[in-house]
Amino acid sequence: MALYEHVFLARQDLSQAQVDQLAATATEIVEKNEGKVTKTETWGLKNLSYKIDRNRKAHFVMLNIEGPGAVVEELERQTRINEDVIRYMTIRVEEHEEGPSVMMRKNERDAKKRRDREERN
Repeated sequence: MALYEHVFLARQDLSQAQVDQLAATATEIVEKNEGKVTKTETWGLKNLSYKIDRNRKAHFVMLNIEGPGAVVEELERQTRINEDVIRYMTIRVEEHEEGPSVMMRKNERDAKKRRDREERN
């Protein structure tokens, strides 16, 4: 089985529940096509470097996928149709990262810096 990382950006005006539903829908698509989602991470609402379809921010979600190439084709086809997704990218990887991704570790590191700063004041 091939390994993939699929990241998509959802519109800024969606609630967290709607973003979670998008991730669940993507998981269903993968499982219907004989694939498996091994990890789902929601990175949160982040600023974009430039406007995309009048959006300055977007919800970022990453899925680690195991499956044949047909899984990615169908997932990207369904994602392209969905109006709530403004960008997506799927890449093939040699192996999935163990534990939290770099983005999740960055969020934890930033939160720790904030707590330390508040304790000093």
